[in-house]
Amino acid sequence: MKSSHLASGIKRYPFFIKLLSAVICGLMGIIVCTSCANNGKTTTGLSGEGSMYGGEVILGITQEPAIFDPHTVEAAGDEEILFNIFEGLVKCTSTGEFVPALATSYTMSEDATMYVFTIRQGVTFHNGNVMTPEDVVYSLSRAAGLDTGLPLKRGLADVKSVEVTGDFEVTVTLKNPDAELIAFFNAAIIPESVNDIDKTPIGTGPFKFVSYSVGESVILEKNESYWQEGVPYLDKVTFKVTADMDAAFMELQSGSIDIFPYLTSDKAAQLKDDYQILSGDTNMVQIFALNNDVEPFNNLKVREAMNYAVDREELISLLMDGVGTRLVTGMSPAMGDYYNTALDGSFPYDTDKAISLLTEAGYADGFSTTIKVCSNYQIHVKTAEILADQLSRVGIDIEIELVDWATWLNDVYLDRNYETTVIALTSEYAPRDVLSRYVSDSDFNFINYSNAAYDETFSLVTTELDQTKRIELYMDLQSYLFTDSASVYLQDPQNIVAVNKELSGYVVYPIYVQDMATVHYN
Repeated sequence: MKSSHLASGIKRYPFFIKLLSAVICGLMGIIVCTSCANNGKTTTGLSGEGSMYGGEVILGITQEPAIFDPHTVEAAGDEEILFNIFEGLVKCTSTGEFVPALATSYTMSEDATMYVFTIRQGVTFHNGNVMTPEDVVYSLSRAAGLDTGLPLKRGLADVKSVEVTGDFEVTVTLKNPDAELIAFFNAAIIPESVNDIDKTPIGTGPFKFVSYSVGESVILEKNESYWQEGVPYLDKVTFKVTADMDAAFMELQSGSIDIFPYLTSDKAAQLKDDYQILSGDTNMVQIFALNNDVEPFNNLKVREAMNYAVDREELISLLMDGVGTRLVTGMSPAMGDYYNTALDGSFPYDTDKAISLLTEAGYADGFSTTIKVCSNYQIHVKTAEILADQLSRVGIDIEIELVDWATWLNDVYLDRNYETTVIALTSEYAPRDVLSRYVSDSDFNFINYSNAAYDETFSLVTTELDQTKRIELYMDLQSYLFTDSASVYLQDPQNIVAVNKELSGYVVYPIYVQDMATVHYN
């Protein structure tokens, strides 16, 4: 679900590669062949650097890929693959900065209604065609829905025109001022000549799409003509589909998977002797989502009671060994200045308060409900089990209904046919994308939250040029979600990753991607 995506289940979410020029610098010399004992793989060494060119890496995923069109992709699990195939004019680094990628530079007009990009020269698509400014115009126009009136990337919905305005120069003109649009220019640049991009995913990224076998794998190979010198290192990357984390864990134990992200802490602890265990912030929001249109969750007091009935500290301790970040609203502290710190510490665990609110709402004896949760993601299944135990203490009886990812996506996210669910939401590394899903008429507002004051405040964000005032607006938006107990926000879970000890260069990002360009054998 991107622009805001669903992760660990959804690209967000929905949801980039760190451009490590320092790593590349000096990678010159004679290439020599050497045998590296790593699951029987052979790698090719580059002298003088202690890093190896060549070889294959197998990365485990638990979500079946659904879409290869980079402009219509919704699931974060799809995005983490496509990140290696497609690129935009800008790219997010591991520190959350947006840097030029297929553009070498850009400027924004003083009134924030025009962005001018200098397009990188000498870039080729995976089919060998040279990328032109016309391809950029085609791609951004398609993503913005200029021909159809239906934007494929909602962050670009306010684009008025995209034009070639000079030699390797493209100008984007907006309908209204928008000083925060640069993050959305990560929209993939695709060849105008390819009209079936979902079936023929051709981009400019460090890896080329080779094949997809349902239930088995997505295979990528090295882009020998990649514009960024020195990367990628690997010849082949296989994203191997596993049934769930337990199945992936067995493969990790057998050594048939090299990398597996989003581990639970207990699984990571069992692997620490055989794998590197890396971790980092995710800018992800794990949510116990309450369908605001369904009884009894259309009652504010019930939603508020559930917030007091959930012991977030216990949940994070049991699930993540205490390394997750406690949340009470729809944004993670990973968003920096945009995060409302005034809400920290709110909704302390208080069963007496929860019971009192339930009584006021007419549910003195509690009630029964269902958590519909995706079986592919053990972290969410375990979360549902912990929530069921905690809520039973205030008289709320929860039945856990396990469904596969496709069913969850259709029934819960698209059709909103559910009572409660657990999922992790991702987004572009932009505060507007994080909070846009709660606008009343948003197609991504799967919790059916509705507040006219929220909608009005959000409408002011895009046209406010003063950053200090924009930050104030974002603080207000988070306060609305908190005051309305829109759902039970749980945590920003740390991304715990198991990585083969013979590999280096894997970087954990604050967004939902798997950057394979800098991964290499030692």
